[in-house]
Amino acid sequence: MNTTIKKILQWIVAVLIIIGVFVLGAWVGVTKIAYHVPQPGTIDFSLFWDAYGKLQKDFITPNKIDNQKVIYGAIEGMTRSLGDPYTDFFDPSQAKLFQQDLAGSFSGIGVEIGVKKDLLTIIAPIKGTPGEKAGLKAGDIIAKINGQDTSNMTGDEAVGLIRGAKGTQVTLTILRDSWTSTKDIKITRDTIKVPSMDWSIKDGNIAYIQIYQFDESLPSDFEAAALKILQSPAKKIILDLRNNPGGYLEVAQNIAGWFLQKDQVITIEDFGKARAPQTFKSDGNSSLANYPIVVLINQGSASASEILAGALRDDRKIKLIGTKSFGKGCVQEVVELNGGSFLKITIANWLTPKGNSITDVGLTPDIKTDITDTDIQNKKDPQLDKALEIVSNLK
Repeated sequence: MNTTIKKILQWIVAVLIIIGVFVLGAWVGVTKIAYHVPQPGTIDFSLFWDAYGKLQKDFITPNKIDNQKVIYGAIEGMTRSLGDPYTDFFDPSQAKLFQQDLAGSFSGIGVEIGVKKDLLTIIAPIKGTPGEKAGLKAGDIIAKINGQDTSNMTGDEAVGLIRGAKGTQVTLTILRDSWTSTKDIKITRDTIKVPSMDWSIKDGNIAYIQIYQFDESLPSDFEAAALKILQSPAKKIILDLRNNPGGYLEVAQNIAGWFLQKDQVITIEDFGKARAPQTFKSDGNSSLANYPIVVLINQGSASASEILAGALRDDRKIKLIGTKSFGKGCVQEVVELNGGSFLKITIANWLTPKGNSITDVGLTPDIKTDITDTDIQNKKDPQLDKALEIVSNLK
């Protein structure tokens, strides 16, 4: 075996064993966690070296063995063995796509995807994107991408296949609960610029606020909108978090500060036995705290949107209207690795202020209201109609 290659692989493995000690927070800031680091010699890597050696010796085309890909594959296999769809390894090319997501502009079809119950699932289509225009819905299962089966595929692998240059096409084989069989949907990729929010006045005195994602631009956009709402005829608010896949915890905390009194609990970060839970509280100006409000959620409401909706219900007894939310209440942090790759590691679960778990459970609406494909085709929104009905009777 090539001694240099073996030393490189041994070095990578050693780094991975201790990498948890040096955690860079991507969503919640820097967090110090006590990790168990195995003592030297307690892990037997002989099976790995045995398999690697036999591949080098017996594989029909050994010149196709890319040692860098071997390393990436080993790390990816290690993360998959944990059985957590949100703990994942990003090679440099995947890491670049991830950074484009954070920037809010990229080429693709504009859908947030994840793995739910071992199935590649659309969390939410982004408003105005090719994915939404093609009729994709939250909860749709992606069975194939360009004919490739998605079984055992991670969300990040799927993103790599779905993304592509503007003007090119991708075919998704979709299964929906209301369908008896799958359908192939061909979508033309485009440049995706994700808006943070919109708002308007409905029925003369109801501010209708739609938040599309909790990105870096939302706090300033929301502040500008809130100041206009405070000066408008609006006396009540509908907060629409449907098809909002989430974003940064600190952004959700910022928005919650407009609706909650200072020091009210927004969420509890539960680290299990690793450390004591951490409580996040509102620290805003509470300018909208006295407005009667209802919140719209659906299967596409995930992560930070579930945190905000759960906090408003627990702290202010605000009614949630729509359908059950996605149930992504886990906290990931990014750990940078050499060569431009990184690990995304689940370190905790989010709980509502009353201590209810969000992960794999979601939020059940107080007033369940469905919206059908026929409603969408006819440009009807019974969920919003119900929200208008409920909020108009609030005082």
